[in-house]
Amino acid sequence: MSEKILVIAETKEGEIRNVSFEAIAAAKKIKPDGEVIGLVCADDDLENLAQELIYYGADRAITVKNDNLKSYTSEAFGQAVLAVVKQESPDAIIMGHTSIGKDLSPKLASKLESGLISDAIDIETDGDQPVFIRPIYSGKAFEKKVITSGIPFITIRPNNIAALDRDDSRSGNINNVDVDIKDLRTIVKEVVRKTSEGVDLSEAKVIVAGGRGVKSADGFKPLYELAEVLGAVVGASRGACDADYCDYSLQIGQTGKVVTPDLYIAVGISGAIQHLAGMSNSKVIVAINKDPEANIFNIADYGIVGDLFEVIPMLIEEFKKVAVS
Repeated sequence: MSEKILVIAETKEGEIRNVSFEAIAAAKKIKPDGEVIGLVCADDDLENLAQELIYYGADRAITVKNDNLKSYTSEAFGQAVLAVVKQESPDAIIMGHTSIGKDLSPKLASKLESGLISDAIDIETDGDQPVFIRPIYSGKAFEKKVITSGIPFITIRPNNIAALDRDDSRSGNINNVDVDIKDLRTIVKEVVRKTSEGVDLSEAKVIVAGGRGVKSADGFKPLYELAEVLGAVVGASRGACDADYCDYSLQIGQTGKVVTPDLYIAVGISGAIQHLAGMSNSKVIVAINKDPEANIFNIADYGIVGDLFEVIPMLIEEFKKVAVS
């Protein structure tokens, strides 16, 4: 009998988050011949969401539909996942290293008495033993870890393990599991969103981030214009958030979100170590700063020394020309 790997999927605004598809690809790397089971929990019709997991590589899918799963709480989702784990007895569990993953995974791992490796960015094999690579010391070094006992529980950092190609021809069984979710101490009555609509920062492929150098909330307007031209998402350093130039939901860094986009454009960001901890693993980094000695240039692939209020409009115009052509 092949080993089973349970992938806990996340949804946002009625759609599966991309990191869940990446988790399926990670599961295939852990056990290439294993059975990958996708799990999606919500309060709405889950058939189409479960089918998406199969299109992206899951061999079958499980849904848990319950009114208490409309908004995330660790108690409700924990009960749902534990019921499925008890039924399926998976050999490993994997999910995204997101705000939900960071909250849910240690609680589940504790109840299951399993080892937890969080924030993995790659997976290797040593014989039949999967080896998980994760960053330490704010991304300055990397460590390799293995699970020696219990059910391996892994969270993966978004944008590091590529999802498999979507295959509409794939099919698999979709089963619903009824879970009696009860004795909840926390109930979400209303969700007020301050974050911008669209792609989450942690999953964005292109990010335009501003720092104290933008000087004001109005200084972020050119960044939003550039982001629109590039199909990017806007982020910020803690300094910009502390100065009330933007909302803290945009914060990238050690105390904000960790991102690994294909392209990171740092605008007016000096490069404090706390900020670098959240973006230094970006594939390509472009720094724009009027201070040629700014620390951000030490990790940038490309640097532009100049006034951002002169540079950004020129970039916008050039990118618009490229888009038109």
